[in-house]
Amino acid sequence: MEGAGMDDVEAVVLVGGKGTRLRPLTLSAPKPMLPTAGVPFLAHLLSRIRAAGVRHVVLGTSYLAETFSAHFGDGAALDLRLTYVVEDEPLGTGGGIRNVAAHLSAEHVLVFNGDVLAGTDLTAVVDTHRRTDADVTLHLVRVPDPRAFGCVPTDADGRVTAFLEKTPDPPTDQINAGCYVFRRSVIDSIPAGRAVSVERETFPGLLAAGRRVSGHVDSAYWRDMGTPADLVQGSADLVRGVAPSAALPGPTGDALVLDGARVDPSAKVSGGSTVGRGASVGAGASVEGSMLFDGAVVGAGAVVEHSVVGAGAVVEDGAVVVGSVVGDRAVVGSGCELRGGARVWPDAQVRGIRFSPDA
Repeated sequence: MEGAGMDDVEAVVLVGGKGTRLRPLTLSAPKPMLPTAGVPFLAHLLSRIRAAGVRHVVLGTSYLAETFSAHFGDGAALDLRLTYVVEDEPLGTGGGIRNVAAHLSAEHVLVFNGDVLAGTDLTAVVDTHRRTDADVTLHLVRVPDPRAFGCVPTDADGRVTAFLEKTPDPPTDQINAGCYVFRRSVIDSIPAGRAVSVERETFPGLLAAGRRVSGHVDSAYWRDMGTPADLVQGSADLVRGVAPSAALPGPTGDALVLDGARVDPSAKVSGGSTVGRGASVGAGASVEGSMLFDGAVVGAGAVVEHSVVGAGAVVEDGAVVVGSVVGDRAVVGSGCELRGGARVWPDAQVRGIRFSPDA
């Protein structure tokens, strides 16, 4: 729904990371630019920012920075105004926010980590920020197992009381979801020109000074897209409509088949799979919960499950790829079997390999 009263809100998206956990996919593109449900991952977040009523977005870039502006340009096609700021050296979340401050003019600033897929109501987060007259408001999401994350407890009044590191016995199921609302004066108070962690320095400093740090807690869809398994699952959730997005290049459903793709009538494509532009799936093949990038080829009788097949890559007839990543233009030979997190680098050729733990 179109956000009302967001004229005094701008957005910052931090997209400078190298995405090392997603290699080899991120050798050629930054993580936020990887095709996810048919469009760059960042397009889904930008569509949600636009739907909330925000018009100006500043992108804090670093790794392969030019790929963002080459694709999105000035943002007019998205009905947004985009500004790009390149970070010459890693500055952390706080330093990255401070680095773009000169390009901000609004009183309140929505800040996003550019590698999180979420479905929270952004206008509701801003409303919490205003209603509680907060200096900073954090979107907190409840997760079934918070042990892998830093936990953020709040009191009965919604105030954040602490920032806790990962612990085997967390006192709360609320975690930092990577979305914040900053009062502009707080951004200006972050030290410039050096790395700053908001979790370890900025936020604890505000608490120590008695400033108001609010938590907006919900159970909306949330996924950190840092690993290939999360990327594949997040893309499938977008295709199936489990995760919300206005940027999906087609209707939600069991599969998304893009322009120019060819799927043999006897093949099965399911589980929220995406078949990229010009890609092909051969006779009797099965593609489940997977991402086939543009120009990828899955041969006759091949099986691809919960995997990524890169641009122009080939999975030959009868090959099996499960829970794996095949880099751009790589070839997985006929009869090969890859499982359990295997990663094939771009342009590599894999032949004569079979991995069956139950054989």
